[in-house]
Amino acid sequence: MGSISRYIFGAAFGAFLVVLFSLTSVIWVTQALRDIDLITSQGQSVFVFIGITGLIIPLLILVIAPIALVVAVAHVLNKLATDSEIIVMNAAGMEPWRLFRPFLYVTIVVSLMVLAISAYFAPEGLRMLRNWITQVRTDLVSNIVQPGRFIPIERGLVVHIRERRPNGLLLGIVLDDRREPKERITILAEQGEIVKNQSGSFLILKNGSLQRHELKQPDPSIVQFERHVFDLSQFASTNTQVVKYSVRERYLNELLWPDTKDATYQSQPGQFRAELHDRLLAPIYPFAFVMLAFLFLGAPRTTRESRTWSLLGLIGAVGLLRLIGFMSTVFGVNVPIALSVQYIALAATFAYCWYAISRGIIIEPPPLLVNTVNAVVARFQRRAPATAGAGQ
Repeated sequence: MGSISRYIFGAAFGAFLVVLFSLTSVIWVTQALRDIDLITSQGQSVFVFIGITGLIIPLLILVIAPIALVVAVAHVLNKLATDSEIIVMNAAGMEPWRLFRPFLYVTIVVSLMVLAISAYFAPEGLRMLRNWITQVRTDLVSNIVQPGRFIPIERGLVVHIRERRPNGLLLGIVLDDRREPKERITILAEQGEIVKNQSGSFLILKNGSLQRHELKQPDPSIVQFERHVFDLSQFASTNTQVVKYSVRERYLNELLWPDTKDATYQSQPGQFRAELHDRLLAPIYPFAFVMLAFLFLGAPRTTRESRTWSLLGLIGAVGLLRLIGFMSTVFGVNVPIALSVQYIALAATFAYCWYAISRGIIIEPPPLLVNTVNAVVARFQRRAPATAGAGQ
């Protein structure tokens, strides 16, 4: 790799990382806010919240990486054109494919990353997310720490907590136990905290009273206490359920060689087929997107020529190609032949880009479209001063 290729590779890969990190962070925040109830209502810590919501990041990267790559390549090509570097390279006799080579290296790196994520890391993250959320939502200790609500732990046993402090301190605890038909026990405590250790989970109550009212006694017996321990481990669920993973949570090898006895596969064979083709084509789309970007923006042009139409054309071409793939996957669930449409679209894209780049063809918008848009813009520009003058 020569100095020019290293320079372009570094610029493109650096821009890709910046765009990928920025887009992933923004979308992750919007998705994470949907699970904010893990803190507000489930009593989980911020670290658990970040850990659970962070498991969707591989899936986000899988979707965002090809788009981030297009943005990065378009940025670098536009910068090279603005600085007249593409014109200088072309004048020096550099062939288009030699200029394309460093972008190809970046695409190979991104494609391998997408392949690894789609084959293992994305489904593994979704599996861990499902298991963790299930554990949190069925955790007895998390469920009882819901201030202001009467939470039934089991039949005849209800817990109420007035307030939960940020440090985990519980205030105003009421525990009503009617499990025994011959007696009723009510525990009131000013403070409390939940302690987990190797022995189990315990509710430590402080500064309260225990009222025991037997059925045949007219008055209850009251015992004051400074510290009382209530064992919560006895109520923990020990039932283990067989987890049925969805199609998106299956590894690539499970899609390639599915278990024919799997209930999910038997009920949704079309989903398995469509997901498999979508996973197989995921590493191919970055190559198609980069070739489209080079087709629209890689040709040598003077700085006087506007590249706006090229950018718009690139956005439209990338969007159309991905839309075809998405629709092909959706319809391919019930119509298997529809899955071939995305292969045809990708093959046509590669063939035309190869031909156009080799011949040095510059993609230009139709003159009628350009003239129409220019006329509309000029019309608005003429009306703007008149409107401003009338307003004064």
